Amino acid sequence: MKRTLLLLSFFAFLLFSAKGAAAQIRSADGGIPTIEVTGKSEISVEPDSATISVDFTKLDKDLQAARRANEDGVAKMLQIARKYGIPPKDVRTNNISVAMKFISIRDRQKPIYDEDGDEIGTREFQGYEVSRSVTITLTKLDDFDALFNEILATQPTEIDNVKFETSRLIELRQKAREMAMKAAYDKARSMTGAIGQTLGKAIKITEGTASDKYYSNSNFSANSTSNIDGAVPRQVSVSNNLATFSAGSITVESSVTVVFRLD
Repeated sequence: MKRTLLLLSFFAFLLFSAKGAAAQIRSADGGIPTIEVTGKSEISVEPDSATISVDFTKLDKDLQAARRANEDGVAKMLQIARKYGIPPKDVRTNNISVAMKFISIRDRQKPIYDEDGDEIGTREFQGYEVSRSVTITLTKLDDFDALFNEILATQPTEIDNVKFETSRLIELRQKAREMAMKAAYDKARSMTGAIGQTLGKAIKITEGTASDKYYSNSNFSANSTSNIDGAVPRQVSVSNNLATFSAGSITVESSVTVVFRLD
């Protein structure tokens, strides 16, 4: 019988220790008993805008030819923006960039070395590289498929980024934070009530790192090589079946840790 009682006591101790990871009852400075709990919340909402960044990079030994080809791509993007009624404030172009491009050619029969003894070969001029990017923000997501397919048809060098957002982000962050606080309070009240104690005032509130976290689970695919979700493309190929899109949702998360006094 004594052995059975010891085993039951040990099991109860283990059970209490495991539950203590989620909420802790302890004495604060001055010997005041407290309970520490964490509340979390999550809100999902449909995005109401899409931001698309497109890069046009053209290479030609004739500088003016490279510049004209680059300007042609940018002009087509601006024309698409006007076609879909995107206001000028939602269309941004960056400064043009021009660079001379070379490649190194090594000849095993006639190797060329630098002053440190490293083989460098000869530099061959490839041409002038002219780059410029255009970023547009679309607020009518029903037009996304058609607009994006027209963008691909302009044969850009890269789709730098496709980002889905919500204009309600500040509002949703505040609401998620309030929900997390309520979750923490309800948890603390339930736990203390179960052991016959009274929950007092909060004496410390710490906002978790997840409070500023939000992400989109939008589903996008295109028959192209593009820079979406970290990909690093070199070119975009276009076919008849260009792109498919699903708006998905944007999720806003919040986490708070609260220390309550026990009365």
